[in-house]
Amino acid sequence: MLALMESGVVALWVAILVTPLLIRWLRSRKIGQQIRDDGPSTHSHKAGTPTMGGLGVLVAVVVGYAMGHVGTEVRFTRTGYLVVIAVLLFGGIGFLDDWIKVRHRRSLGLNKRGKIITQVGASVIFAELALHWAHTSTALSFTRAATPGVPMGQVAWVVFVVLVLVGTSNAVNLTDGLDGLAAGSATFCFAVLSIIGYWVFRHYSIYKVLPASALDLALCSVALAGACIGFLWWNAAPAKIIMGDTGSLAIGSGIAALCLLLNVDLLLPIIGGLFVLETLSVIVQVFSFRLFHRRVFRMAPFHHHFELKGWPETTVIVRFWILAGLFAAIGLGLFYGEYLAFTRLA
Repeated sequence: MLALMESGVVALWVAILVTPLLIRWLRSRKIGQQIRDDGPSTHSHKAGTPTMGGLGVLVAVVVGYAMGHVGTEVRFTRTGYLVVIAVLLFGGIGFLDDWIKVRHRRSLGLNKRGKIITQVGASVIFAELALHWAHTSTALSFTRAATPGVPMGQVAWVVFVVLVLVGTSNAVNLTDGLDGLAAGSATFCFAVLSIIGYWVFRHYSIYKVLPASALDLALCSVALAGACIGFLWWNAAPAKIIMGDTGSLAIGSGIAALCLLLNVDLLLPIIGGLFVLETLSVIVQVFSFRLFHRRVFRMAPFHHHFELKGWPETTVIVRFWILAGLFAAIGLGLFYGEYLAFTRLA
């Protein structure tokens, strides 16, 4: 427990202290956000706000994760390293995307093909390391307590990992459209995953995750949560800095990697329910417009729909945070419910 507290607190303070330094550095080089032409007109005042704030999140995660092992009995594990690797790989892709936007002064960075190719490549690297280095189970599962999971085989599991990592990272990226929305919503996910990781560690005999790995994954979750909260101090509306794709892709990959390595694959769309809804709103909008030439929402992702209906930005953010918290709580409740069901049968 001391290690978890140390990791989270260090990550939080690193994010709080590093981010203003990053803001000053970005402003001195006039590195600011480019606003989409087709976005809400109310966002025009955000043009020029320092972007690539996700760099501060990455630093906070790495330092927080490392410091959680100092003076404690928690051991570094390959699964913990894998989460950090995933966060850095996808954060690097996001940084490249952000840099192209800033360099060419446009709202679009990497083209769609380039972005997907790099994300798929990073996902394959993660999957191969998970299989052959960390020896992760390839069974599709809910919580690995009541059932052993559905065996997928290595090839199918790699494909599944690619879909999960690419899908989740882009879902968080879509959600990152309002000040603090993605960082605040992701904090609920990481908080729940840290509880799940610690619970698996304490009850490792009924879960197919090694106790050292489960505790190290819980520590990763806490570091990510602390980094998001610390960054949120500066990213809350009105934002002094925007995380950009550097932060959103990193955070999304962190959520996905933790669920995959904790073997709670099927809980991911529940814990991250808000991100699923945001993605579905875009899919529905595109499908409806192309097929019926009609829009379901005034603008997608659907947080912009409520903005255009007249909701103040802070109202949309707080209400969406509430939704994110409810989804995360439902996921935790389902996890605990399956544990209770297993213990009654045992």
